[in-house]
Amino acid sequence: MASDYFSDRERGPRARTEGRILSPAWGGIVALINGAIVNGGFGATFPSECPDGRGVTGTDFQSMGLAVRGEIPEIAWPLDADSIPDTLAILDLVEFSFARIAKPEAYDFHSFFSHDHLNFDQESGRAEFRVGVNRIFARNRLAYELEENGRIIRLAAPIMREALTGYGFASGDQKLDELLETARAKFLDPDPGIRREGLEKLWDAFERLKTIEPGRDKKASANALIEKSASEPTFKALLDEEAKSLTDIGNTFHIRHSETSQIALESEAHVDYLFHRLFAFVWLLLQAR
Repeated sequence: MASDYFSDRERGPRARTEGRILSPAWGGIVALINGAIVNGGFGATFPSECPDGRGVTGTDFQSMGLAVRGEIPEIAWPLDADSIPDTLAILDLVEFSFARIAKPEAYDFHSFFSHDHLNFDQESGRAEFRVGVNRIFARNRLAYELEENGRIIRLAAPIMREALTGYGFASGDQKLDELLETARAKFLDPDPGIRREGLEKLWDAFERLKTIEPGRDKKASANALIEKSASEPTFKALLDEEAKSLTDIGNTFHIRHSETSQIALESEAHVDYLFHRLFAFVWLLLQAR
């Protein structure tokens, strides 16, 4: 099957900005998992055995359902395309399925029962499932990606994606690098609460960054970083103002501190905006070191 559709080739890939899984995407995921159940794709983990004891013939539907319900209670069994669970529960179901799926391969036909006996190729089964899930995510503009290791990450905005999905930071300060990596990992998590923790860690990293120039106090260190990033006076003034504005934001809103006077961030869109704004600023300063 082609990896894209005519509309994608004509207009380019769809923007992956949606966070909530709605009916079309949920229906696609249900169809994908149910199809794998029918063809025996979960038989390696939940085997339905030949009555003669000659091998696995498919997926034990009841055992799989008990396991799903035991680990993800928000998911009804059998899967119901008309009843949409919480998005995080759906993403848990995708990870659950990835960990247990394998491509069934018939090696023997049992004529008496008219069924095949199956072997399983886990690597191929997982790869095909991952392609199917990610196509559903992409076609429904969902900002999620099922990775090769079976974990789902949340995609950053395209302009920041390369920086946020890199393999590490090298500021020269180990603590700063650890804070940035923690912020990055938390922000890419599908759970909105964990993403808010990522914003908090990024603000901690920002405060740490202001102090890493050797032999200087905090204000002088921050000024030195900005001077390295921009020698042209007008742009340097812009960065000075941005640094002050970001510091004020961190002190005004409920990000790093918990005083009752601080203002709560009321939406995930605001969390995303502030994370990208601060990350872009920190990234710029780090490039100059």
